[in-house]
Amino acid sequence: MKFRFQDLQIWQFAIELTDQLLDIADVLEGRKLFRFAEQLRGAAMSMSNNIAEGSGSTTTRDFKNFLDIARKSAFENMLFRFAHIRDIEYAN
Repeated sequence: MKFRFQDLQIWQFAIELTDQLLDIADVLEGRKLFRFAEQLRGAAMSMSNNIAEGSGSTTTRDFKNFLDIARKSAFENMLFRFAHIRDIEYAN
């Protein structure tokens, strides 16, 4: 059985991005930044989960609401990603 969200490019991209963010969360956990790692994991999963959940909506308006939540999670994730990139640049 195939679900509608599996064909959505935005969901596929969110899954790829989630994998990268989970790797960053592992690095944070290794540095004993457990709260940041957990926050990042939750926000990372929220993107693809909201896209998938919203794809089952019966109205366009409801689907757009789920996409908006996923977009907000993406912004939250980018803060972590930029901070991680900054840390790598400072380390070099």
